[in-house]
Amino acid sequence: MMLGEEEVAVEETSRPAMNVVDIMAIDRPSPQKEDDEQSDEQEGMDAFGALGQPTLYSSVQGAYKGRPLTKHIGDYVKNMTQDLIANMEYVNEKTPIGVTHFALIDTNLQETDLLGKQMAESFVHELHKFRVPVIDFKATDYIRITDGGDFVLSRDYLELSSSLPIDYVLTGTMAKHQGGVLVNARILGIESRAVVASAQMLVPFYVVEALIPSDGSQKNGMRDGVKLSRG
Repeated sequence: MMLGEEEVAVEETSRPAMNVVDIMAIDRPSPQKEDDEQSDEQEGMDAFGALGQPTLYSSVQGAYKGRPLTKHIGDYVKNMTQDLIANMEYVNEKTPIGVTHFALIDTNLQETDLLGKQMAESFVHELHKFRVPVIDFKATDYIRITDGGDFVLSRDYLELSSSLPIDYVLTGTMAKHQGGVLVNARILGIESRAVVASAQMLVPFYVVEALIPSDGSQKNGMRDGVKLSRG
């Protein structure tokens, strides 16, 4: 069927010309540009690419500067627990396990910090999720009621039981590394001393420094958001 001259003309004018530049598009922001601007704003950058000020967090002890964390120490412990379960031997639902604090590797292995203590607490939670029986050897057989609160845990060995059904123990060491803290975790047999599971992971410094001591002390010399140095 042949098209009329009028129909051909309409069809030709409706086709977009390949060599025509839409000058109005200059005033219209492109979707990609809007997405980039939103991404920059989320990363703390303004429309000109300048870095903005980080979010200021305040507490009773002082001020702490930092951006919102997407991960915390519990997320790294979760990954390490999965590695431990993947290569674990002999440990099962009938072999109770204890969890100790992680020691600083460059000491006499009798020293730890807030990171080592919190990692032990997180491992107790993660092992319990995998239905591994965990024994909290710091629990007493009574509840102590004081003006400061009600407590069942204690660090006084005289108040703790000297005989507990613990077959394995989860422990580990920590070493400061460029960019973070290198954590080595392992599960040992109480009697055999054999390593039945192991895991290793680098925890970034910004995750470690997000842990704030209860007394408000900071080892990096920061006070009220200002880094102090001796003259």
